Amino acid sequence: MTWDNLNLLNVLKNNGVVVMPTDTLYGIVGKAQSESVVNRIYNIRKRDTHKPCIILIEDVGELGKFSIILSDEQENKLKEYWPGPVSVVLDCPHESLSYLHRGTKTLAFRVPAHASLRELLVKVGPLIAPSANAEALPPAKSISEAKKYFGNLVDLYLDGDLVTSKASKVIKLHKDGSVAVLRE
Repeated sequence: MTWDNLNLLNVLKNNGVVVMPTDTLYGIVGKAQSESVVNRIYNIRKRDTHKPCIILIEDVGELGKFSIILSDEQENKLKEYWPGPVSVVLDCPHESLSYLHRGTKTLAFRVPAHASLRELLVKVGPLIAPSANAEALPPAKSISEAKKYFGNLVDLYLDGDLVTSKASKVIKLHKDGSVAVLRE
């Protein structure tokens, strides 16, 4: 799967919403640093407004865009998980990011294993990337399933064939480097 598609780049750069395969599942993605895009994705998915979404980033350096300052212990621990299918929850108390953390004062990030997906992130910036499904329904495994969920509510569907991966593991990474598993 390649994510180097001119239409995809244009839609994402212009604050569009895309259903596309990520490194784990089909996601409904858009610019994480655009409050209007994030709110649109919540509305399309009918997502619980108190539940933050995972943000795909190109590398650990992108955390600074979200006012995340890692301890040495956290930075060392992240090397075990990234790039890969592990989403890491970090503290983010900044109120300016409440549209993302939804009052939880935490954000979950993942550095995808696929180099071409990381290259897309270099070009368009961090992407909010919840799974492509309406709240409480199973994630779409194909574009046709995603279209049944969302119809014409999204700007672009990018087909990556059948996706049979599972959702990412989710961990909470504390300042001291200790880890709590939130989703296996």
